Amino acid sequence: MAPVAGNGWTPTEKGAHLRGRRTSNTKPEVDLRRAVHALGLRFRLHQRVVGRCTPDFVLPRWRLAVFVDGCFWHGCPKHSPAEFRGPNAEKWREKIDTNRVRDLRNNSLLEEAGWRVLRVWECEVKRSPTEAARRVEAAARAQ
Repeated sequence: MAPVAGNGWTPTEKGAHLRGRRTSNTKPEVDLRRAVHALGLRFRLHQRVVGRCTPDFVLPRWRLAVFVDGCFWHGCPKHSPAEFRGPNAEKWREKIDTNRVRDLRNNSLLEEAGWRVLRVWECEVKRSPTEAARRVEAAARAQ
C-alpha cells in the first residue's frame, strides 16, 4: 500500500496506531482515581448510568458522575487549538464540536436522572492530581 501523505504510514499502520489510543483508563484518569482513593472516597469505574452515558467513574453514595476530559478531544479553553490547520482542519473542528455537544447532552441526561456531574480537565490532573481530587471530594460532599 502507498504511504499516507505527510506521515509515511500505510492505512493499516495508521489504523493500528489509532486503535492503540486509550479511551478509558488514561494516565490522567488513573492518576485522579489514585488521588481520590487516597482521600478515602470509593467509586465505581465506567458504570453505565443513563442510556449510553458512561462516566469515567461514579461515586454512587453521593450520586456524582466524574469525567476526566482530554484537553484536545473535548476542547479545553486553555489547550485546545483555536484554529485547526492542515487538510483535515474542518474534520477536527467538527469532531471536537460533536464531542462538546455529546458532553452537554450527557450532563443533561445525568442531571435529569438525579446525578451531579463533575468534569475535570486533563491539564488540571497533570498539574496536581491531589488538587483535582480535592475538587472531586468537595463536589461529593456538597449536598
